[in-house]
Amino acid sequence: MKTKESFFTESDEARLIEAIKNAENTTSGEIKVHVEENCFIDLLDRTAEVFAKLKMHETKARNGVLIYIAFEDHLFSIIGDKGVNSVVDPNYWEEVRDAMSQHFSSDDLIGGLEAGITEVGKILKDFFPHQDDDENELPDEISYG
Repeated sequence: MKTKESFFTESDEARLIEAIKNAENTTSGEIKVHVEENCFIDLLDRTAEVFAKLKMHETKARNGVLIYIAFEDHLFSIIGDKGVNSVVDPNYWEEVRDAMSQHFSSDDLIGGLEAGITEVGKILKDFFPHQDDDENELPDEISYG
């Protein structure tokens, strides 16, 4: 199994965490990035498993979004909790995926993740703006499997 240092340099990881923090500063929503080497089951099933494992469904407004990457398999997906899915256009996740894919196809993994995080932050801000009493319900760090 790879260590987290195998996926990102320290500065790349810091860039991604900063992108998450910047996006979450404008919303009550929560964004997580999870990276693992391989996905051995259906991609969306695995993404949902990780979503549950990270307790993303336990946010007050059910407004968490997970960006899942299976690094060696070149697979990724994005899912939102029911609060987010009830307000975004059904094609929204494909639009974010396509924006990220443009970067990934140019071997720009960090740029693609930053683009996805930024885009998700914008939509969360529109539907779940930052509140004065907002708490960061989930850690901003990248999780690894």
